[in-house]
Amino acid sequence: MATATEAPESWYLALLGFAEHFRTSSPPKIRLCVHCLKAVFQFKPTQRIEARTHLQLGSVLYQHTKNIELARTHLEKAWFISQQIPQFEDVQFEAASLLSELYCQQNLVDSAKPLLRKAIQISQQTPYWHCRLLFQLAQLHTLEKDLVSACDLLGVGAEYARVVGSEYTRALFLLSKGMLLMERKLSEVHPLLTLCSTIVENWHGNPIQKESLRVFFLVLQVTHYLDAGQIKSVKPCLKQLQQCIQTISTLHDDEILPSNSADLFHWLPKEHMCVLVYLVTVMHSMQAGYLEKAQKYTDKALMQLEKLKMLDSSPILPTFQVILLEHIIMCRLVTGHKATALQEISQVCQLFHQSSRLFTNHAAQLHTLLGLYCISVNCMDNAEAQFTAALQMTTHQELWTFIVTNLASVYIREGNRQQELYSLLERINPDQNFPVSSHCLRAAAFYIRGLFSFFEGRYNEAKRFLRETLKMSNAEDLNRLTACSLVLLGHIFFVLGNHRESSNMVVPAMQLASKIPDMSVQLWSSALLKDLNKSCGNTIDAHEAAQMHQTFSQQLLQDHMAACSLPEHNLIGWTEGLPPVQLQPQNGPTTGLTSLL
Repeated sequence: MATATEAPESWYLALLGFAEHFRTSSPPKIRLCVHCLKAVFQFKPTQRIEARTHLQLGSVLYQHTKNIELARTHLEKAWFISQQIPQFEDVQFEAASLLSELYCQQNLVDSAKPLLRKAIQISQQTPYWHCRLLFQLAQLHTLEKDLVSACDLLGVGAEYARVVGSEYTRALFLLSKGMLLMERKLSEVHPLLTLCSTIVENWHGNPIQKESLRVFFLVLQVTHYLDAGQIKSVKPCLKQLQQCIQTISTLHDDEILPSNSADLFHWLPKEHMCVLVYLVTVMHSMQAGYLEKAQKYTDKALMQLEKLKMLDSSPILPTFQVILLEHIIMCRLVTGHKATALQEISQVCQLFHQSSRLFTNHAAQLHTLLGLYCISVNCMDNAEAQFTAALQMTTHQELWTFIVTNLASVYIREGNRQQELYSLLERINPDQNFPVSSHCLRAAAFYIRGLFSFFEGRYNEAKRFLRETLKMSNAEDLNRLTACSLVLLGHIFFVLGNHRESSNMVVPAMQLASKIPDMSVQLWSSALLKDLNKSCGNTIDAHEAAQMHQTFSQQLLQDHMAACSLPEHNLIGWTEGLPPVQLQPQNGPTTGLTSLL
């Protein structure tokens, strides 16, 4: 070991070399690494070396051990000492960034915020750190659901990036702001996206950075359309996005660093972007009613995610996984694969137990999915309990409207909840003051009105509502709503004795339901076709329809029995806290199979 009389560089560099050797060993020898770094203090180092060593110790302890308190002590010392040293920005701001991250992990958000604010205030001459710290504080406000403060900070960042000549990072700030505005102020999103489009197209820098900005912009544009329920209108943007991700996958990462330090950011790694594009494709396919396509892209995305999770602990990957599972579960319920849906619901429960953040952000969606499952197995009391639990957990207007629409369908089926039903229908009245701008949800609200009027025997009123649904669903290729509206209209015409008009509705409903495929609508349509052909004296066609109906009934019955026999079926009774993961096996189905009506 070098003596204290030797040049400080030699003993310091030796200890640092040993520490790095132990840190990068396979497996890492963290205890020895920490031992080497602590030895630096024995040599009474300069303030610069002392501050940097505290930062290194804090970083190693925070990232590789559970000794968070000791990591915090070292990072606090690094932050305190580095503020007294001129031109020591890299240590000073890295300490502030890491320490605030540690505070958040310890739920000390009120300590993290002032620390970040001070670091932002004194970093204005250091563009990279000033931008990074602004992003970090904006993210902290976002996690606290304080979107106003987050958007304000991102606006400050965009203006700062413009002043320091970084159009690339200005676009990142503005796109991040657009992403948050989509949560609360859809009216402000369009002008912001228009400005971003201009900036992105006019920026000529690193090709990968440019294409990643385009992917970010197009993802926002596609999700903006999907939030608005405009499934047909989104197709050109979605196609552009898919072409863009193909372009990125052919580009090689350049090691050339940007000349402007404010440009040293990237939005997402290429591999994460690929999964995200699969994800928005699945969202589109699900809403449009292309369920086999949704399943194909979900399988691809989940396979990619499994590979990435082996090497990458980024928290965004489990989030992608949960959203993919949420969509594929809805597909399974429509296509008549309830048992598989239950097993995938169980996977979501497992992910919740690994991350409290995921549970907080997605518990309402899981209760909603369980409510939909309960409807599919005719457990209406449980469906009501699940939807009620979901409503108490969400502030998201689109999800709230979706839940209320499905809860209304439960009350219609139960037939004895008039008062609650009228109250719900008032809150989702598609003719006036509809709570969201979603084209798809408004079309669904017309359908629910039509269904209620049908059950009440007000057939002309039902036809008006259903024709409105058809008009809206045809305009945006909402295939499932189209199929449901057609078969219900066919049922109304059959009841009224207008067999020709009934056939004109039921036949295309059956064709569309087969294409989706929607098992419940197929069952319903085949039952109607059987009765229609029987009434018209078409014995052969009636027999064929009866055979089809028998096939669909058998498939649904087998799936129903399989699902209700699974231990996961017990999740229908879970309404509070974390979902259970250890479930007792079922003795057998407790509910009877019924058709959609």
